[in-house]
Formats: sequence, structure tokens, C-alpha cells
Amino acid sequence: MSKTVADVMSHDVIVVQPQTPLNEAIQIIADRRIGGLPVVDDAGQLVGVISETDLMWQETGVEPPAYIMFLDSVIYLQNPAKYERDLHKALGQTVGEVMTSDAITVNPEKPLREAAKLMHEKNIRRLPVIDDSGKVVGIVTRGDIVRAMAAD
Repeated sequence: MSKTVADVMSHDVIVVQPQTPLNEAIQIIADRRIGGLPVVDDAGQLVGVISETDLMWQETGVEPPAYIMFLDSVIYLQNPAKYERDLHKALGQTVGEVMTSDAITVNPEKPLREAAKLMHEKNIRRLPVIDDSGKVVGIVTRGDIVRAMAAD
């Protein structure tokens, strides 16, 4: 019988909330040596994830979009909305201001093979595992999948 996500996921997931101060989330990620955290609301529903990638904006800053002037008009060569979003992440002080809100998730009953395929296709390192009500019940990482492969 093939393994499911529930067979290999970590059950004791550390979560943060959107109002959590960013420096607190950074400290948790650094102390626990993990790459990210699920972000939940007061009811425990997943609202996003915060990862090392989201935090990089804090150090790297943001370059304004390239533009040209033409007949007293500004023509942006890149999407200015992306600049606004990136700037917000670079200046954010809470998890909610920096997190990625469209998190990719998986159900605990899914075959592990499907989770691995999803992670590979989307180039993500961890998947929050949510139940049918949207609550975080675990997290599965690339390391969890590799360890499951080694155990077989």
C-alpha cells in the first residue's frame, strides 16, 4: 500500500498569526532551523505562509520599476503593482504584511506521490497539510519525503 501525506508529515506544527511581529517569526525560523511557517487566523484556518523567501525582501530591498518618459507621460516597463507589493514586503513589520497569502496546500489523505509531484512542479520546499475545514494539521517537507523513500 502506498504512503499518504499523513504517514510522513510533521504533526507538531509551529504556526504564527498575521499580527505576529515579523522579528518574532524571524527568530522562530532561525532558532528552529526551519524554512517557513504556516500563518493562521484566530480560528486556526490557514491564511498564508511566511518563508525565508518572503523574508529576503527585508534585507535586499526593492528596485523601482524601470520607466521611460514620453510626452510628459510615465510609461512603466514593468508592472508597478508588483513594485508596490514588493515594497510592502520589504517594509513590513508583521507577518501579515510579508506573508504569501495564496499558499499551496495538501490534504492528509493524499498519496505522498501526489504531494511530491506538486512540490516538484511548483518548486516549493514545504506544504501545509490542512483538513477539510481548512485547519492546519501538519506540514510535509522535501526532507520528509526523502526520509520516507529511504525507509522503503
